[in-house]
Amino acid sequence: MRRDAAKYWPVLFLLFLAGCATPPLGPSVMVLPAPGKPFEQFVGEDSVCRQWAAQQLGEKPDGKKHTATGAAAGTLIGAGAGAALGAAAGDPGTGAAIGGGTGLLMGSAAGYSSGQSYASDMQRRYDMTYVQCMYAKGNQIPGVVSRGVKNSPPTPPPPSSSK
Repeated sequence: MRRDAAKYWPVLFLLFLAGCATPPLGPSVMVLPAPGKPFEQFVGEDSVCRQWAAQQLGEKPDGKKHTATGAAAGTLIGAGAGAALGAAAGDPGTGAAIGGGTGLLMGSAAGYSSGQSYASDMQRRYDMTYVQCMYAKGNQIPGVVSRGVKNSPPTPPPPSSSK
């Protein structure tokens, strides 16, 4: 029975990797066109700013690399520790197999967490660059007060002191 279950580990591992972090596909923030700006112009600016933001990341995000590295390290460390504990109990082969499987799971979980954190940071950096670009082109960012021209009336002159 145990040998039959072992053949499913690679499939489970590949399914686990499929859920890894992905690169930003686009902004996760809202930007609105400036009042009076034609929609076609806004769409063009959006395209330029998406390209700019992706270019500024400087690297192709790969969260799967973090998961695979964690899984490999966990498997090696777990197999070594399992072999040592198994040798003390008289069966290093079984100990190495159990330790390797446990290390694979724990290393994959740690790598997955690292990959998710990495992807979150990449998305945040992408969004900041995108928003800066769109704001520089005069578009509206909800929640950001524009420091453009003030529409307040001029201050009146001080009262005269003639008697």
